[in-house]
Amino acid sequence: MNGLIYLAIAIVGEVIATSFLRASAGFTQLVPTIVVVVGYGVTFYFFSLALQTIPVGIGYAIWSGVGIVMVSIIAYFVYGQTLDLPALIGIGLILAGVLIINLFSQSSTH
Repeated sequence: MNGLIYLAIAIVGEVIATSFLRASAGFTQLVPTIVVVVGYGVTFYFFSLALQTIPVGIGYAIWSGVGIVMVSIIAYFVYGQTLDLPALIGIGLILAGVLIINLFSQSSTH
């Protein structure tokens, strides 16, 4: 269970860091840049801990899939990014893939 908690922390760190990349303005704005650097530091530390109990392929699929969905939602609300139908379908397929891995794949248990 700790692996899933570590993975969740890694995902949240990555989503925060990625969401602040735009605000960092190419690393010219101090506070957003610090958030990006600390966020990615937290992300990779906790992702490395998660990979002690979760297979790397499964962990990365979940991390990237959930991250994409969460960053897209934040971009919609914070930056006004619109998502057209193909983008929404693609995000839905990503979510479906993450759910299938977690609910039906034996690979997620080693």
